[in-house]
Amino acid sequence: MKDVFGPIRDTIGITVKPEQRLPIAIVGAGEIVDLAHLPAYRTHGLDIIGITDVNLERAKAVAARHGIPRVYSSVQEIADDRACAVVDIAVFPWVQAEVATPLLNAGKHLLCQKPISYDFAEAERLVELAERRSRLMAVNQQLRFSESIAAAHEMVRLGWIGETFEMSWDFHVYTPWENWPWVARQPRLDLQQFSIHPLDAVRYFLGDPAYVYGTQAREPGQSEAGETRTISVLEYAGEKRAFIRSFHKNRTADPRAEFRIDGTLGSIRGTIGLMYNYPTGRADTLELSSRVLPTDGWLHYPVTSRWIPDAFIGPMSSLLKAIATQGTPLTSGRDNLATLRLVHALYRSGQEHIVVPL
Repeated sequence: MKDVFGPIRDTIGITVKPEQRLPIAIVGAGEIVDLAHLPAYRTHGLDIIGITDVNLERAKAVAARHGIPRVYSSVQEIADDRACAVVDIAVFPWVQAEVATPLLNAGKHLLCQKPISYDFAEAERLVELAERRSRLMAVNQQLRFSESIAAAHEMVRLGWIGETFEMSWDFHVYTPWENWPWVARQPRLDLQQFSIHPLDAVRYFLGDPAYVYGTQAREPGQSEAGETRTISVLEYAGEKRAFIRSFHKNRTADPRAEFRIDGTLGSIRGTIGLMYNYPTGRADTLELSSRVLPTDGWLHYPVTSRWIPDAFIGPMSSLLKAIATQGTPLTSGRDNLATLRLVHALYRSGQEHIVVPL
């Protein structure tokens, strides 16, 4: 039987050419760097020359585990290091601009965490600073690079489901926000910490909507300060629509983390395995039903990698390639402002009970 998915795998596979592997320093030695960034970078042979953190003992422990040769004493020490070309920033959103600014002024290219900032104006200023300094800035929206999403995007690009007119996401899971007290304390939770990922993915597939409306709520008596239940609707010109439902309080052992893309000539459906018993998770699934190929019912695509850690090479590899080719990273700071604008518009919609134009 012909392997119809072979060209998909070849196209979405990520490799970092040796000549693109610039020296990288890391700011932040937390869990996500330890368990996602560094394992992905090691797999692809990236050159990690040093790391720092506000807790230098933690930075030293992470450096020892991953064979990183240097622990910087401060962000300024990274800024002053002429050997460093790229900095991966993995810090709290409210200090990201403070960390990023001296690095941009020192001529470093940046991979920033999402959200760029909780303050949209501050995020804009940071993106504009990068542009004034002629430095590239990418944002770690790595869901675009997760194999199931990247493969689905390529199927859409090839026209296998015709004209795409709807994308839906349904998360009904239990997320242990208590594992991250700094997140649980935020008055805004799901949209800016979690749903920002599927919202960014919707933009990747469908572009920017004309209008959005949504609602956000908490579970009665929950300990988290912010919303743990959201419904978001994105409305485009014509008949195109997107819908995201996110529910983080499922305690009944029947989680759902599903997405679906519908077109005039077929559909794609899948699951995000990470969200089944997070953070252990399982492999994603992906299936295609196409009247273009055609398929006989649903055809299974064999997903062989996971969102964490495998997709974390995506934003960095895109940044390194853009630096080498004088291009633009797929998740550039300028592009990501549109995702952040979407998040803020949905919060406004929920607070004022209105449809918000974009």
